[in-house]
Amino acid sequence: MGRFGIIEHTADLGLWIEASDLDDLFQTAAAGLFQVIAANAAAIEPLVVERVELEAGSTEALLIAWLNELIVHSETQHMVYSRFQVKLDAHGKRLTAEIAGEPMDRDRHALDHEVKAATWHELLVEKTDQGWAARVILDI
Repeated sequence: MGRFGIIEHTADLGLWIEASDLDDLFQTAAAGLFQVIAANAAAIEPLVVERVELEAGSTEALLIAWLNELIVHSETQHMVYSRFQVKLDAHGKRLTAEIAGEPMDRDRHALDHEVKAATWHELLVEKTDQGWAARVILDI
């Protein structure tokens, strides 16, 4: 799996992500998102598997759609997720994924931040010598 870090940002939080390929970049971004949402993300069990399919006009738009879809799933289904298997098409504009997690249990899952949305502000997705890198600002 790639690496992610949290970026301090005025009234928001950001993620920077580095990964070997686009599939890994999207998986790592999802893991980073839930590290922000749940203070103890390592305690989330991958008990329930769901399928997600998304399409967008660009890789950048797809990354925003992906993270926002995960936020919506988490909020509307009262779930937290810990495993992400993502496959993008050759153009980086369509993804299919399996996400796995469990129902949110406030006794077991210490929630850290309520993430409202992934934003376009300062969004960056780029090919690097080592693979791919991204920066996404989260509205909290």
